[in-house]
Amino acid sequence: MSEQSTAPAPPSRRRPGWTKVTGTVGPLGIGVAMLWLSVIVLLPLAALTVTSFEDGLSGFWDAVTSPAALASLRITVWVSAIVAVINVVMGTLIAWVLVRDEFPGKRIVNALIDLPFALPTIVASIVLLSLYGPNSPIDVHLNATQPGLVVALAFVTLPFVVRSVQPVLIETDREVEQAAASLGASNWVIFRKVVLPTLTPAIISGAGLAFARAIGEYGSVVLIGGNIPRETQMASQLIQQKIEIDRPVDAAAISVVLLLIAFATLLVLRVLAGRAQRREEQSL
Repeated sequence: MSEQSTAPAPPSRRRPGWTKVTGTVGPLGIGVAMLWLSVIVLLPLAALTVTSFEDGLSGFWDAVTSPAALASLRITVWVSAIVAVINVVMGTLIAWVLVRDEFPGKRIVNALIDLPFALPTIVASIVLLSLYGPNSPIDVHLNATQPGLVVALAFVTLPFVVRSVQPVLIETDREVEQAAASLGASNWVIFRKVVLPTLTPAIISGAGLAFARAIGEYGSVVLIGGNIPRETQMASQLIQQKIEIDRPVDAAAISVVLLLIAFATLLVLRVLAGRAQRREEQSL
């Protein structure tokens, strides 16, 4: 009987400590990415922060706590929060219709969702002023009112929730819904118990992006809002006003507050979305 070969396998030519990794860009790619991020984002934010403190901490505090600044910040946060809630409801509904229903012109509607991304926001303000202004053809007058601000901001922020929810809804397993329906669950129970937990992280993310966009919006509200101090003046409009009267330090201070609000909002919502996603994964 022939003996089986017991010769050891040839040693690997891979050097010790090497691990095959695919899909990485290496140190050069990381360096280029960080350099670009620094030039485009970090350096401008650092320059803005330095400018806001040119008059010292007391000057910064006086700028952001002046009656006009507090009023504009309050209006901005309040209106943006309302817009985010509206987008959560209507954006989720639109995403559901686009994914689950078939109707004539669906592709056109799907393309129109992205129109606010491409359309200059000042154009939206002109259109809204023509439609809801003093000479409204439908006799609805929202010019220089907070509802007018809500309509304008809802227009420019609608795609955030729709485009956040839509891909998740496409990937949702329909078999679970069908199983729940076969057990006698109503459509509302299926949505609340099966679909909504899956969509929650995407909804939260979209709402956060919509809110962050709304608090810094300028073009869409510049005409329809009226820029009435302590009534319809958004923080972005107050910043523009400060620049026009040669108060760039005050404008920078208010801008820093808006940045902090947006960053804190996105951070909190990111944490909440992460927790909701982990709970969903644990329940599977």
